[in-house]
Amino acid sequence: MTTTSAPPGARRPAPAGDPRRTIPAARRRPTPASLLSWLMLVPCLVVFALFIIWPLGKSVSLSLHGSDLFGRPDAYVGLQHYRDMLGSPEFRHILWVTFAFVLLTVIPGVLGALFVVLLLEQHIRGIRIFRTAFALPFAFSVASASVIFATIYNPAIGLANGLLGRFGVDRIGWLTDPSWALISVAITTVWMSIGYNVLVLSAGIGAIPTEINEAATLDGAGGFRLSRYITIPLLGPQLFFLIVISTIQSLQGFGQIKILTPEGGPEQSTKTLVYSIYHTAFANNASDFGAASAQAIVLLVILLACTAIQFGVLERRVHYK
Repeated sequence: MTTTSAPPGARRPAPAGDPRRTIPAARRRPTPASLLSWLMLVPCLVVFALFIIWPLGKSVSLSLHGSDLFGRPDAYVGLQHYRDMLGSPEFRHILWVTFAFVLLTVIPGVLGALFVVLLLEQHIRGIRIFRTAFALPFAFSVASASVIFATIYNPAIGLANGLLGRFGVDRIGWLTDPSWALISVAITTVWMSIGYNVLVLSAGIGAIPTEINEAATLDGAGGFRLSRYITIPLLGPQLFFLIVISTIQSLQGFGQIKILTPEGGPEQSTKTLVYSIYHTAFANNASDFGAASAQAIVLLVILLACTAIQFGVLERRVHYK
């Protein structure tokens, strides 16, 4: 009887009764630890399904149906809401206003906060007072800030026109002139967001190791060069985070627009996509939930597209320590 020996270095299979013999994955029984992990995930999955999956599915279903006088789903209309919406000149104007509002709020909000933080890092007497002052807008709610700026923009007694009058500049209809209404709302939004942006960037600067700044200073870097080549690149993760979050918040902005410019402003100059959703579904006893849901789905697609583009383009230039 001849026996074949395994080649040198080859691993022999374990006998059938050997405890080292592995059981196929399909026949493995769940362990108590794996069951416990799934059990602990159940509350999160239930909340996720109730507040995200089900509303999203309901919105998709509503966008494919018409609505009766009470807003209840009516006949199935398929993609008719989307065709009407994308072919409407009014909707194209709403998209333009939405993207203009995002540009007017995200870029000044992030760059302005960066400029403020770099100034606050200078060794100036009483700098703590300025840090507190720039962080204060974060404590204001959207309604409070909007009411304050509505008073500032008042054409008769407002602070804005009062300051312009001292310099001999004619009064501006901040909230009544179509060319200024969106800019005025954007200024309010930037003021509301700059406090949070300053706090995030200040925390980022505080996390930069002092050894890096000391080494750069010894090499002759200082002032503008230190900020450009050392501080700002190391703030990449915080800046990227603020750009993504600010874009999402601007696309979803509603409160300041509703309070400062009711009905979407003069000549619908401040009617963004979120305000259009509200106006279509609820304003003036409207109940066209089907068309409003179709607009909400378009907004979701825009949010996902903007976030994907930002992650695909900007994140590559972020330096993570």
